[in-house]
Amino acid sequence: MTAPLRNPHQDRWNFRLRLRLMWWVVVVLTVILLGRLAWLQIVAQRYYHTLAEANRISLVPTVPNRGLILDRNGVLLAENHYDYDLEINPRLCPEVTQTIDGLTALVTITSSDRKLFQKMRDETHGLAPVPIRTHLTEDEVARFSVNRYRFPGVDIEARLTRFYPQGTHASHLIGYIGRINEDDQDRLEDEDLSDQYRGTNHIGKLGIEGHYEQLLHGTPGFEQVETDAAGHGVRVLAHTPPVSGNDLYLTIDAHLQQVAEDAFGTNRGALVAIDPTTGEVLAFVSQPGFDPNLFVDGIDQEHWNDLNTSPDHPLNNRALRGQYPPGSTVKPFMALAALQLNIRTPEYTLADPGYFAFPGSTHHYRDWKEGGHGMVNMALSIIQSCDTYYYSLANEMGIDALHDFFIQFGFGQKSGIDLDGEASGLYPSTAWKKKKYHQDWYGGDTVISGIGQGFVLATPLQLAVATATLANGGRRMKPHLVKAIRNTENGRIDPVAPEVVQSISFRPQDLETLRLAMEGVMKPGGTASQAGAGAPYAIAGKTGTAQVVAVRQGEKYNAGALAERNRDHALFIAYAPTDHPRLAIAVLVENGGHGGATAAPIARQVFDYYLLGKVPAPIQPTRSPPADDVPLD
Repeated sequence: MTAPLRNPHQDRWNFRLRLRLMWWVVVVLTVILLGRLAWLQIVAQRYYHTLAEANRISLVPTVPNRGLILDRNGVLLAENHYDYDLEINPRLCPEVTQTIDGLTALVTITSSDRKLFQKMRDETHGLAPVPIRTHLTEDEVARFSVNRYRFPGVDIEARLTRFYPQGTHASHLIGYIGRINEDDQDRLEDEDLSDQYRGTNHIGKLGIEGHYEQLLHGTPGFEQVETDAAGHGVRVLAHTPPVSGNDLYLTIDAHLQQVAEDAFGTNRGALVAIDPTTGEVLAFVSQPGFDPNLFVDGIDQEHWNDLNTSPDHPLNNRALRGQYPPGSTVKPFMALAALQLNIRTPEYTLADPGYFAFPGSTHHYRDWKEGGHGMVNMALSIIQSCDTYYYSLANEMGIDALHDFFIQFGFGQKSGIDLDGEASGLYPSTAWKKKKYHQDWYGGDTVISGIGQGFVLATPLQLAVATATLANGGRRMKPHLVKAIRNTENGRIDPVAPEVVQSISFRPQDLETLRLAMEGVMKPGGTASQAGAGAPYAIAGKTGTAQVVAVRQGEKYNAGALAERNRDHALFIAYAPTDHPRLAIAVLVENGGHGGATAAPIARQVFDYYLLGKVPAPIQPTRSPPADDVPLD
C-alpha cells in the first residue's frame, strides 16, 4: 500500500494557524503581565511598600519608667531600680531542664525558683523569655557572663524593677504591681489599652498601684530598627522616647504611719487617721501587713502559702474591707441624734438598774456594768458608756429615724476613697430587713442597734470619716490618699483639691454638749482615762467593745475563759485638739477586749507624735525628693 501524497497547501495553512494562535497567546499573556505589573506598581504600591518596610523595619516598644510614689514629705514609698534577671528563652533552649541543672553550678536556683519558672512558662506558653532567677548579685552576673557560650537561649536581662523601700509599712495602702496575667490582658483589650502595654510585663494590682495604674504607668516609646534577612537588628532608624508615669505624692505621713503601726505591737487591727478639715488620710494601717516586694515578679508558692493560710490574715485590708460591729463608738452619734431631733435634753436623767426590758417582758438587755450606773444624764451616758441609756433611746427613736441620721455621717455606704475594693458597711432599716430576709423588724433589733450591735456594721475607715465629720462641725469631707500629682514631662505639681461630700447643720450648743462629754471620756472617771492621763492637749474620745461571740441570757462574759480569737474587739474613736481639731482617729484591735485598755493607748501614741512632734525611730531607707520637687507641707 502506498503512502498518501502530502498537500503542501494544507501544511502551510496549518502552520500559519498555529503561528497565529501562539501570537495571540503571547499577546494575551503580555497584557495580563503588564496589567498585573501596573496593579502592583500603581494601585497596590502603598500596601506592598508597607509590607516590604515591615519585613525590613521592626517596631520595638520601649517601656516607660513607672511613676514614683512618695509620702507628703518626699519619703519614697515605691521606686524603680535596675536589677539583673537570668532568663531562659524556651524557643532557643533545646533542653530546658538540663540547662537549669547546669546553671545551678553558677547561680543559686532554689526549688521555688524552678516552680515559679514553670508556672510562668505555662502562662506564656513557651513563647517568651522567662526568668529563672531574679535579683542576681554582681558575682553571679560575672560567673554566668564567662560561661554564657555554654547555655544557648539563656541570657542576662537588665531592667528597671519596682521596689518598695519601706517593706511591710503601709503595704495595704500602697499595694503592689505584678506580672500581667490573662485576666489583666483581657481587661486591657476590653478597655482598648493593649497598645499602651506593648513590651510591658507588669501592672498595678492593689492599693494605690492598682487604683492609679493609668497615671503611674506612663506611655511607651518605640524604636524603628532596620533588620537583615535573618531578623537581626542593623541600625536604629528612628526613636520615639517613652513618657514616664506621673509621680504621686500621698497624703500619708510615713513617720506617723510607722508610729501607728508600731503602736499595735503584735496585735491585729486597723487604724485610720484623717485631717478633719481636708479629708486627707494621714495614716492608714492594717495589721499585720505583708512585704509587697514578694509579688513584683510573681510570689513563690512557699511565701504564698504562708500569707494565704496564716490565721492572722495579713492579706486582708482591715481598714478598707473589714466590717465590724462599731459597739459603743456609736453612742456620741446617738446622743447627737437625740438632741437634734429634740427627743432628749442634756439634763434628762435615766435610772439605770443594769438592764433594759420592754414593759411586761422578762428578757433583759444587760448593761456592761453589773448593777447599773444609777442616775445617768447624757454626759454621764457617754463618759461611763451606759448601755441602758442607749437601749432606751434607740427604742424611743426607732430604727428608721436612726438610719436616716447615721447615713449623713457615711455609715452604711462607701466613703469614695481612692482605693478599690472598699466595703460599704451596713446601717439597717425596716425596708432593708424586709428586702434582705423577708422579715419584719423587731423592737429587739432596734434596742441593740443603739449600742452598735446587731445588724450594724462599719469599717474602720467609715468610723474615722464619721469622727472627722463630728470634729469638723458637720462638714463631711471625702477621704483621699493622693495629695498632689507631679507631671514628669514638665515637672508641674498639681494639688488634689479637698471635696465636701455633705454639710450637716447642727446647733452649736449640741456640738458643745457632745464635745464636753467626749472630753470627759479621757478624764478620771471616763472609760479611756488611762489613755488620756497627762495629755497637754484636749482629746474628745469614745471607747467601744464589739461582741464576737454571743453570750446567752443570764450568763456573764468571761474573756479569760474564751479562746483569744473569740474575745471582743476593742474600738476607739477620737479627735484632738478639741478647740481646733487637726486629727481624727478610729482604732480597731481585733479581740483586744475593752477599747480603753488596748485601742485608746494606740491612738494616744499617734496623737502625741502628730501634735507634740515626738520623733520616732528613723525610717530606713529613705531618699530625698528630686531637686525640682517641692515639699507639700
